[in-house]
Amino acid sequence: MRPSDPSALAEDDPVPSPTSEPARHGRMVELAGLPIRQRGGHRREIIAVAVLAVLALAVWSVVSNEALQWDIVGRYMLDIRILNGVWVTIGLTAASMAVGLVLAVIVALMRLSGNWALRQAALLFVWFFRSTPVLVLLIITFNLSLFYPTLTIGIPGGPTLISGETHTLISPFMAAVLAFALNEAAYSAEILRSSITAVSTGQWEAGTALGMTRARIYRRVVLPQALRIAIPPLGNDTINMLKGTSLVAFIAVFDLMYTAQSIYQLTYEVVPLLVVVTLWYIVLVTVLSAVQSLLERRLRGRSRKLGNAARVVAGGKPA
Repeated sequence: MRPSDPSALAEDDPVPSPTSEPARHGRMVELAGLPIRQRGGHRREIIAVAVLAVLALAVWSVVSNEALQWDIVGRYMLDIRILNGVWVTIGLTAASMAVGLVLAVIVALMRLSGNWALRQAALLFVWFFRSTPVLVLLIITFNLSLFYPTLTIGIPGGPTLISGETHTLISPFMAAVLAFALNEAAYSAEILRSSITAVSTGQWEAGTALGMTRARIYRRVVLPQALRIAIPPLGNDTINMLKGTSLVAFIAVFDLMYTAQSIYQLTYEVVPLLVVVTLWYIVLVTVLSAVQSLLERRLRGRSRKLGNAARVVAGGKPA
């Protein structure tokens, strides 16, 4: 066959098309030796340097500001009165969140109940305490003796467990815990309810297939996975409550803020003590944020194992 024959050229020496795999591979080989510049790379570096420079200037302006009186700040940072206030703030936050979360779980389950009366009661609870400002709740619980001079707790038709004058039974600290817990329960109940409803119905089916009761499915399957969804907003609520506990200054609870106020009312060192309070809140919030991240990682791994087990039981494939 003659070399000038087009068919011979097509058979003996095929010309690769631009879209064929060899052509693409050859093009990639040619480009492999060339420097590849990412679009906007220098721009990102310039922006990063500018942001760091602004942050450095801001930090330096604060550190070098003599009006903040850093020597006085250092003296009060580890003052025993300030440290006692820090512990009161931590205890108030922990107790309020613990009581609030217990109430929130109960209210969330009531909201998901098939009983109409329970659902409406839970809805009324959430509506009322979300509508009431925390400061108003704080003042009401602190002055509860004006409405109920005597508190009696007992079994209806049975013995009395606790009885006494309200102002002796409910201290300012307990009044603060009650106010913050009721407010937190209203918000956390909605967080938990939405987290529970976000769990796949396949988890319920898997639990039922294993012969679990509804309560056991809640405890062993649904709630661990719902917590993974709920931890970020609950963590934010905890941080907000930590800072919100400064409102207890209105009822003379010696937390971090009220302790600082009681000191600078005597020494007139207002600015340094406010800086001390700010630094301590930054430390506490940083610790809480680290704990939140740790919980998220652990619950993420645990819920993935539970989800895979449930999918296998339900006849699906593990993730």
